[in-house]
Amino acid sequence: MISQPLRAETRHTPGVAIIALHGDIDGSEEATLQQAYAAATQDNADPVLLNFGGVGYINSTGIALIVGLLARARKEKRPLLACGLSEHYREIFEITRLSDFMQTFPDEHAAVKASTHAG
Repeated sequence: MISQPLRAETRHTPGVAIIALHGDIDGSEEATLQQAYAAATQDNADPVLLNFGGVGYINSTGIALIVGLLARARKEKRPLLACGLSEHYREIFEITRLSDFMQTFPDEHAAVKASTHAG
């Protein structure tokens, strides 16, 4: 399997910073994720939504990178949300208990709607 480099596109909607992820998440993508998170959180206190809709593969090191982002967000008292997970990765998030600490949504629209109506 040929790994697809990760692209992370950051944008803001009222009340939510969105990081749209495209490609594969493995240990080589730490800088990409950290830079995207920094861009999403610069000058705002909004929750961050990771949109996994364009992600094809996440290995165990990639899961560890997501855990690292979650730890950083929790330290900042910032909600970290997820959407667009395939059924397989939704199960992985449940098994690893990531979903206990990161609210997941079926799609970006549902996540943004829930986040902006929570305040």
